[in-house]
Amino acid sequence: MTQVIQKTLRDSAGMRWTALLLLALAMFCSYIFMDILSPIKDLMQETRGWDSLAFGTMQGSEVFLNVFAFFLIFAGIILDKMGVRFTAVLSAAVMLIGAIIKWYAVSDSFAGSGLETWFTNNLNYIPLFDELGVSPFYDGMPASAKFAACGFMIFGCGCEMAGITVSRGIVKWFKGREMALAMGSEMALARLGVATCMIFSPYFARLGGVISVSRSVAFGVVLMCIALIMTIVYFFMDKKLDAQTGEAEEKDDPFKISDLGKILTDSGFWIVALLCVLYYSAIFPFQKYAVNMLQCNIDFTKPAADSFWAGNSVTIIQYVIMLVVAAAGFASNFQKNKGMKYTLLGISIASLITYCYMGYMRQSAESIFAVFPLLAVLITPILGSYVDHKGKAASMLVLGSLLLIACHLTFAFVLPAFRGNNIGGIVTAYVTILILGASFSLVPASLWPSVPKLVDAKVIGSAYALIFWIQNIGLWLFPLLYGKMLDTTNPAGTAATELDHTVPLVMFAGLGVAALVIGLILKVVDKKKGLGLEEPNIK
Repeated sequence: MTQVIQKTLRDSAGMRWTALLLLALAMFCSYIFMDILSPIKDLMQETRGWDSLAFGTMQGSEVFLNVFAFFLIFAGIILDKMGVRFTAVLSAAVMLIGAIIKWYAVSDSFAGSGLETWFTNNLNYIPLFDELGVSPFYDGMPASAKFAACGFMIFGCGCEMAGITVSRGIVKWFKGREMALAMGSEMALARLGVATCMIFSPYFARLGGVISVSRSVAFGVVLMCIALIMTIVYFFMDKKLDAQTGEAEEKDDPFKISDLGKILTDSGFWIVALLCVLYYSAIFPFQKYAVNMLQCNIDFTKPAADSFWAGNSVTIIQYVIMLVVAAAGFASNFQKNKGMKYTLLGISIASLITYCYMGYMRQSAESIFAVFPLLAVLITPILGSYVDHKGKAASMLVLGSLLLIACHLTFAFVLPAFRGNNIGGIVTAYVTILILGASFSLVPASLWPSVPKLVDAKVIGSAYALIFWIQNIGLWLFPLLYGKMLDTTNPAGTAATELDHTVPLVMFAGLGVAALVIGLILKVVDKKKGLGLEEPNIK
């Protein structure tokens, strides 16, 4: 008697990758909205009166509820109890609600409204939070910034929930198959959201020659609507898969209070947590100020208004070239045929050079910083494969920290020295941003695969939840500190594109130094205890 094996959606490569694409597109859209105001900080100061402190306070509010209301822990519990598909749709809906609030806060309709009056007169003092110096608002903060911060807090809850949900969804669909490739692909697409934001946020803000910052945020809201649609489609695909397999949804281990003592007394946990918060605090908060930092340190000369470089079409062309850089570079990692591999790599490099040339001709800070994730997309699979087959994870963490220090010190002291030298400044900026992108690949590719070697497997789920919570503290604190430092170290009334960013950049370099020290300690611990961090994952 011949047994008939019923194939499921998961057995079809097309369906697996469709499920991944739906989840990855949702994260791509969320990454765009996350930094939607970052490349137009100067316009927020000119049109909405947001100084650096208001801008930094609003930007840091994204993770405020995750840190102080422990929503990150609740998100893990929701995922555990309700499963992937419900949590995916819920996270997208929460992000959309927060995005709409943020859009209304910066719109012309908010100005002069009763809501603006209420926010002007209220939330100027938050008991206990003000005493502790951690309030998400302050007396004198523009009403639009306060209301935008409220929306961004809600968005941040959904975004963090989406992040842990997507990882679990990939495991469900790709377990025993191309899981590493799937996770790498999702991360690559999500990081392209940063570049997309840098290019299109200023494009929409200045569209038609009339500046409107609300147009940029509206663009993000539309993308969050698309993200919600993607998760709804995924919901039905995932439900059909469960109906075919008859399996209950795979769920993460819930966060347990009883695990706290075991985790907090584990030296491995603290090494990972400190590395995580130090490194990511010098990357993600920096993204929120990077475009303004370039505007303040490079003497850009605007192209003639009637030239090709000042037109709208060049934005689209440059974005398409950027996608070619990312797609060809990423695909080259998985080619077995050497001829095809090097052809794709050559196309990627040639396209990157073309992109950089166009950024120079456009004299645009935002299109220059948009190269940040491109090298990361290209080399992340290479580095992940290297750790899998060759090891050296601890050494890569040290190298990543060294590059981080070098890049922030270059931004602080070398880039300003090129004021008046347009070509030298832009070339220095491009090289430094690309190296920072490489560092951004080195650390995650070596840090996360090392966690299971450092933390007891019995509490790994709870340890991850605590690590992410500690990371969020840094993501809340450092955008706020950056804004405070800019206001403190620059005379009142300084133009948005004339600010001195030296002090906060040195602060970020200091975080890199601390990460380097922790990385070196990790190497010593690894050698003493034989943790196997320098050994390959695949033996």
